[in-house]
Amino acid sequence: MSARTGRARLVAVLAAASVLALGACTSANEIEEQARADDAGSGSSGLAVNTSPDQDRVRSTPSDEAIALLPPGLVADGKLTVAVGAFTPPLSFLADDNETVIGNEPDIAQLVADGLGLDLELITTDWSNWPLATQSGSVDVTIANVTVTEERKELFDFSSYRVDNLGFLANANSGLSVEKAEDIAGLTIAVGSGTNQEKILLAWDAENQAAGLEPIDVQYFENDGDSILALQSGRLDLYFGPNPTGAYKAGVAPQDFEVVGTVNGGWPQTAQIAVATAKGNGLAEAITAALNHAIDDGTYAQVLERWGLTSEAIERAETNPPGLPRQPA
Repeated sequence: MSARTGRARLVAVLAAASVLALGACTSANEIEEQARADDAGSGSSGLAVNTSPDQDRVRSTPSDEAIALLPPGLVADGKLTVAVGAFTPPLSFLADDNETVIGNEPDIAQLVADGLGLDLELITTDWSNWPLATQSGSVDVTIANVTVTEERKELFDFSSYRVDNLGFLANANSGLSVEKAEDIAGLTIAVGSGTNQEKILLAWDAENQAAGLEPIDVQYFENDGDSILALQSGRLDLYFGPNPTGAYKAGVAPQDFEVVGTVNGGWPQTAQIAVATAKGNGLAEAITAALNHAIDDGTYAQVLERWGLTSEAIERAETNPPGLPRQPA
């Protein structure tokens, strides 16, 4: 491992065996050492993840088209301020120093800033705070796994950059494959209570039972770690959750996990993840052009590959794509 990149697999929250082994670790450096030991013992060649604060991010180049679309005076200081989270690998989380925010979302933010010819400033924020921060101008944009909805489009403009997918995570070599509702009949599946994936799972189960198929056994756990332990112990067949986290687990520990199926998070509609900007300020068009510039020069694909999210790539970014419909009152 080079001192500059500090490449290591971040497995503390990914595999139950690793969770138990890392229980005594007190720092990210110790976690990296344990991960290297795991690799040496297993011969694994999973996704390598740089958890150091020195990210050596993938960089794009200025796009004349994107720069020309920048609203005059909106980012006059030459800096693009971007709200991101800091708690969910591989989307956005803290590096070894417990201060530097890293992940797919900060890397996408870098590509956008590069395309616009601007410096990047990342502002970590809780999920509940991003709407006010974006509307008030405290930040220029939010890149925090925000799904486009018709209701949100009343207050924000969007530039799409990723498919909103949910994934079925299984133990490696499970032999399972989920492409349609009937594929989960009779299985024991963990899902988060009150989530969109729970709604989909229960709808599929109702469809199956109406067709005379076996019901699923739905299991609820307090946190992601408990679900993973139950999966590896054989108490679960599947864990149904956001695809980025599942794909990341499978990427860094392919000897332990595999994603055996995905479904769009807006099922039966199609949902997209997008950069959010304040409604009507004109920034979205420039951001969309910057994203398409990154798609064209290949840096967008490099970022998604870096974090194990190639399955969520889009062909072109779009300003204000169709959003999920407003829920009935």
